[in-house]
Amino acid sequence: MSLKERIESDFKKALSERDELRIAILRLLKASLKNREILLKMKGKTLDDNEVLQVINQEAKKRRESIIAFKKGNRLDLAEKEEKELAVLQEYLPEQLSDDKIKEVVRKKILETGALGQSDFGKVMKSVMKELKGRADGSKVSQIVKEELNK
Repeated sequence: MSLKERIESDFKKALSERDELRIAILRLLKASLKNREILLKMKGKTLDDNEVLQVINQEAKKRRESIIAFKKGNRLDLAEKEEKELAVLQEYLPEQLSDDKIKEVVRKKILETGALGQSDFGKVMKSVMKELKGRADGSKVSQIVKEELNK
C-alpha cells in the first residue's frame, strides 16, 4: 500500500469514527497532495511516495513554525492544537533520527565532500539532506552541519 493510499484509508476510517482532528488534518493533507499532483502532471511526472513525504514534511514544518510562534505570542491553546496536528502528520513520516545519528551522517559527508569550512556549507548540507530524506528536520541538520564545520 502506498503512502497516499494509506492516507486515504485513514481518512475514511476517521470519517467513520468521527475523529474531527484527524479528519481536518487529513483533509488538508489530501488537498496539498492533490495540488502537488497537479503540478507534477504539468511536468509530466507522477506522485510517488517520495513526493508524498515531501508534502507531509512541508506540512509538519508549518506546524512546527506555528507552535514556536504561538508559544512566543503566549497562545498556548493554539500551540496545543498545532502540536496535535503535528502528531497526526508524524504518523506518516519515517522515524526521526537522533542528534547523534545526524552528527554521524554529517561527519561522513564532510569527509566525502572534502569540506574544509563554512564556505562548503551548501555542498555538505545538500549531500546530508539527500541521504536523510525526511528523517531529520532541516533546521536541526543545518545547526549540526554548522557546528561540525566550525570544529
